[in-house]
Amino acid sequence: MVKAVIFDMYETLITLCEKPIYFGTQIAFDAGIKEDKFQEIWRTAEVDRTIGKITLEEILERILKTNDCYSETKMNLIIQKRIRSREAAFEHLHKDIIPMLIELKKRGVLIGLISNCYSEEATIIKKSILYPYFDAVCLSFDEGLQKPDPSIFKKCLKKLNVQARDCLYVGDGGSNELEAAEMIGMKAVQAVWYLKDDTNQPAKRKNEFRQLEAPLDILNII
Repeated sequence: MVKAVIFDMYETLITLCEKPIYFGTQIAFDAGIKEDKFQEIWRTAEVDRTIGKITLEEILERILKTNDCYSETKMNLIIQKRIRSREAAFEHLHKDIIPMLIELKKRGVLIGLISNCYSEEATIIKKSILYPYFDAVCLSFDEGLQKPDPSIFKKCLKKLNVQARDCLYVGDGGSNELEAAEMIGMKAVQAVWYLKDDTNQPAKRKNEFRQLEAPLDILNII
């Protein structure tokens, strides 16, 4: 019997691959920095940004000053565009995301969230329309842990007070999350309703896992 469902956030509950897209390439353009120079610092700091060691503001200031193009106006513009792009993702949810979460609640199933995210994303998630549905949340920026570290999965299970064998994990498959969830005893399935060909999405279909084509399909396997 499934007592809890733990979700990934990006490309599972929401997608960042619909407009407005605002990743490193777009930030480098707005900063007036060649992308390779921008990415030298941006990508190198990705783990630190993910596990709470550095904020968006701090990394942007470092990049801009290193490239001798810092201004408060420029930095604020980039920050606001980044925040807006992340907020917008919650405005074009798959139409069945909220009905699926509501039905899980009606059935008494606990709902968890594990997300690898940066400082600005952690803040936006907590203010989002989806946040009230979660019974337990583990955000990498807050926890100092990121997927696929088994510790972040175990931490969420502990918050939900359920055993791994009683939990279903649903994610798009990035960050080896499905393998990690399965390794500690959870049943893992791949959410593919946002997956599209020819995009920069981090995951592709994984045939070794059951694939769910629509959010409401979850209700058929709990």
